[in-house]
Amino acid sequence: MKTIIPIHEVKINTAPNDSFFETYEAKFKALADRKRLQIMNELTQRGKTCVCDLCDIVEMAQSKLSYHLKILLDANLITKEIIGTWSYYEINNSAVNGLLSEELCCIFRPSRS
Repeated sequence: MKTIIPIHEVKINTAPNDSFFETYEAKFKALADRKRLQIMNELTQRGKTCVCDLCDIVEMAQSKLSYHLKILLDANLITKEIIGTWSYYEINNSAVNGLLSEELCCIFRPSRS
């Protein structure tokens, strides 16, 4: 049987440093845009999707879409696979799950001694 630890009892192993905060800052900045949130939602619903299809889905020219996709890629929130001449994108589930992780939540809660 799996033991469930209440979230307020979960502690991170080391004190967060600048690199830790920079990583999350980049991810949240990438998500702080309505169009990028729409792209993330579409990829969540559709799975791996060709950039040519994404242009139609989000009603955006490929040049503008590429700009937004690069920001999401740089933040490691999506992945890219090139098949032939087309680029396919999908959600990086581990990175997205990390945004909702106990590790991140716990740096905003006082530790209980």
